[in-house]
Amino acid sequence: MAAAAELTLLEKSLGLSKGNKYSAQGERQIPVLQTNNGPSLTGLTTIAAHLVKQANKEYLLGSTAEEKAIVQQWLEYRVTRVDGHSNKDDIRTLLKDLNSYLEDKVYLTGYNFTLADILLYYGLHRFINTEKPRGSRREMTQDLWQDDIESKDMRTEALILAEVHRATALLM
Repeated sequence: MAAAAELTLLEKSLGLSKGNKYSAQGERQIPVLQTNNGPSLTGLTTIAAHLVKQANKEYLLGSTAEEKAIVQQWLEYRVTRVDGHSNKDDIRTLLKDLNSYLEDKVYLTGYNFTLADILLYYGLHRFINTEKPRGSRREMTQDLWQDDIESKDMRTEALILAEVHRATALLM
């Protein structure tokens, strides 16, 4: 799915009503946001962090130095490991890694919901729902994480996201 659609969903879930216009550059279609007050912002995580700050919800970027580092780590993971992967074996490995990581956590940073949870969920949503049968014992922690993310009023956005993924796949 295009990052612009994810950023639009993020705007909505953050309560922003501006409706920014996004473009994409390069072969990998990296999102670009032209700001009113300066240079354009480039990259999914850069723009997402900017939107979080605009919405005055900086707690989503982490509350402590350690949490901020973990959020940054997972945002990098999203861009470097999740985006662009459509090989089923790669996706299975990503989902297994996520499940292992979440065994002793509620969210990616432990007990606090952050931007990392939102963007990783957006990036993995199409795979989580199609790649494995829900409820298998091995993926139970991942299921709990997914259910919790969806309970945060993101269900509607997730369904929209799934539709955009399907539409994007039909265009390719």
